[in-house]
Amino acid sequence: MSDIKKAVLAYSGGLDTSVILKWLQDTYQCEVVTFTADLGQGEELEPARSKALKFGIKPENIFIDDLREEFVRDFVFPMFRANTVYEGEYLLGTSIARPLIAKRLIDITNLTSADAISHGATGKGNDQVRFELGAYALKPGIKVIAPWREWDLLSREKLLGYAEQHGIPVEMKHKEGGSPYSMDANLLHISYEGRHLENPAAEAEESMWRWTVSPEAAPDKAEYLDLEFEKGDLVSINGQRMAAHELLALLNQLGGQHGIGRLDLVENRYVGMKSRGCYETPGGTILLRAHRAIESITLDREVAHLKDDLMPRYASLIYNGYWWSPERRALQTLIDQTQLSVNGWVRLKLYKGNVIICGRDSKTDSLFDSTIATFEDDAGAYDQKDAGGFIKLNALRMRIAANLAARKA
Repeated sequence: MSDIKKAVLAYSGGLDTSVILKWLQDTYQCEVVTFTADLGQGEELEPARSKALKFGIKPENIFIDDLREEFVRDFVFPMFRANTVYEGEYLLGTSIARPLIAKRLIDITNLTSADAISHGATGKGNDQVRFELGAYALKPGIKVIAPWREWDLLSREKLLGYAEQHGIPVEMKHKEGGSPYSMDANLLHISYEGRHLENPAAEAEESMWRWTVSPEAAPDKAEYLDLEFEKGDLVSINGQRMAAHELLALLNQLGGQHGIGRLDLVENRYVGMKSRGCYETPGGTILLRAHRAIESITLDREVAHLKDDLMPRYASLIYNGYWWSPERRALQTLIDQTQLSVNGWVRLKLYKGNVIICGRDSKTDSLFDSTIATFEDDAGAYDQKDAGGFIKLNALRMRIAANLAARKA
C-alpha cells in the first residue's frame, strides 16, 4: 500500500496526462489534484476540467490557473535580458516554462496538503529534470511520481490503447492516422517532436506548422514596427503600451504572418542523446533581435562582451533545469544590473522570414557619439595619432615572439 495519499498532477488534459490521471488512481489509489496552467498555448482549457470531473476529481481539487502575465514578466523577459540562446539557435521556449510550472505545483501541494507531485515528462527527456529540480529546490522533501519511469506504456500507440481501454477521450489524432506529434505550446513558442521528425533527414510537413506561414507565402510588402524598451524589457509596440503577455502575443501574431521564427533543430539533451525537434518562436525571434539592437547603443563595450561570454552558461542553466539555483539567481542579478541603461526604441521591419533592424535610439542612455564616430572632420574630438601607440603596445608580445622565432630559425 502506497504512503502517498494525495498527489498534484501537472495536467494538460491531453493523451499523456489523461492516461496518467487514471493510472495514478489505479496504481497508487491516491486522491489526485489536477493543475492546468494557461501559459498562452491558445487552446481551450475548460475541457481539462470536464475530463478531470469525469474521472472523479473533486471540483475543489481542480486548478486551472491563468499564468500568462507571470510567465512573460517574470520568466521570459528576464531570460531575454540576457539574449539567451541555447546551442546557437534554440530560444528555450519549453525550458523557460518549466520552472513556473514547478513553482505552481509546489504552491498547490502546500495549499492542498498533498504528499507528492506527478508529471508527464518521459524518462528520455529534459522536462523530468526541469520539473523535479525546481520542485526539490522549492520543497526539498517533496515526493515525485514520474510514471514514464515506472510503467510499461512506453510508446504512443500503447498510450492510445490504454486510453481506449479506459474510455479516455483523445483529441489531436494526426489527420493521416497514427499518433499525433508530441507538442508543447506557450506564449513563447510551439514545439513538435515525434512521427517522421525522428528521421533528421526528413523535411517537416508544411501542414505541421501552426503559428507561421511559410516565408514563400508571406506578404510581398514589409511591415515596420517600433519597439520601446525600459530597463531591458519591451513596454510598447508602435507606441501602444500593453501588459507583457499582450506584447508577446502581438509579436507572435505579426511575426507569424511574415513567416518569422521557424526552426528545425537537432539538440543535445541533458540525458546525453541527440533529439530532433521543430519550433515556432515568432515573437521571441523579433524580441531577441530588437533587444540586441537597443543594447548596441546603450551598453558599454566590455559589459556587452561580458554578457555575451556569460550567456551560454546562463542558457545551459535554464535548459538543464537550474532556474531556481543560486548560480542562476546570481547571474540574473548581474544581468539585471546591466539593463538599467537599456532604454530606448528600435525600428525594424518584418519581411518573408526576416527581422531587419532599420534604426535605434535612446534619448537618455545612448553611448553613440556622432562627433567622434563621424567620417567627416571631427574638429579634434578624436586624435587619430593616438592609435599608433595603442597598436604597438598591443602588438608588443607578438613582436617579441616573432623575434624569438627568427633567432631560432
